Amino acid sequence: MTSLTKKPRTLKVALLQETDRGSRDANLDAIEAGLREAAAAGAGLVLLQELHNGPYFCQHESVDEFDRAEPIPGPSTARIGALAETLKLVVVASLFERRTAGLYHNTAVVFDRSREIAGIYRKMHIPDDPAFYEKFYFTPGDIGFEPIDTSVGRLGLLVCWDQWYPEAARLMALAGAELLLYPTAIGWDPNDADEEKQRQRDAWIIVQRGHAVANGLPLLACNRTGFEAAPDGGRGIQFWGSSLVAGPQGEMLASAGVGARELLVADVDLARSESVRRIWPFLRDRRIDAYDDLLRRFRD
Repeated sequence: MTSLTKKPRTLKVALLQETDRGSRDANLDAIEAGLREAAAAGAGLVLLQELHNGPYFCQHESVDEFDRAEPIPGPSTARIGALAETLKLVVVASLFERRTAGLYHNTAVVFDRSREIAGIYRKMHIPDDPAFYEKFYFTPGDIGFEPIDTSVGRLGLLVCWDQWYPEAARLMALAGAELLLYPTAIGWDPNDADEEKQRQRDAWIIVQRGHAVANGLPLLACNRTGFEAAPDGGRGIQFWGSSLVAGPQGEMLASAGVGARELLVADVDLARSESVRRIWPFLRDRRIDAYDDLLRRFRD
């Protein structure tokens, strides 16, 4: 087998794994501190966690929670964009978007070393599970799986529940993404047995490493951490952190701990995808003539 010798094109990335600080302003203050820390460490790209402005409010269904939403552009994009420009960072943020009255999205926003928005992605796959009642709040995205061009590369941006679907990662890869990125909010039911908790976390890590392998791309996933009580008195969620950076063969380049705030920094060789795809040409060998049934819900 040919050795992988292509000249590196290294990008230093940072993932800001955070806890909820109790208010939008407190969370944005923590994000500002994290962005400054990432810039000082030499990062060129920073990925934030899903819905970083507040608690994971989707643990219950309440019309009052829509007050958390804001337009894009809006106050949060103004603050984060100004920091991206000042610190010369590519920043991927994650916000509760108010598009108009009664129409809301779970939206990721990219800034390319500027206060101007380089692009957005609206979460496509929306869960409706115990303590993850997102269908009550979010309309599925309507702008498809389109990578966002930046000065550090073409970003295949997806959000949380999207990361369980191989189709989403593959469509980003087919559109020329150079990196797969996932802002995430996932954790345990505190009542689950330790064995079940371990299975869930392992599955979450495995599926993302699988997307990296199947598409020959590096992958970044930034998850929140800490326990968040349910507003309606439910069991709450223990978010398991474990943010990670994987290479195009699924190799773990960096991983964060489970229970604390952490700035995870890693070097990603963007040129490695070319070398990996030469020895594992999965895109070449796809049988696109035989995949029509993928457009069906199920083969009865």
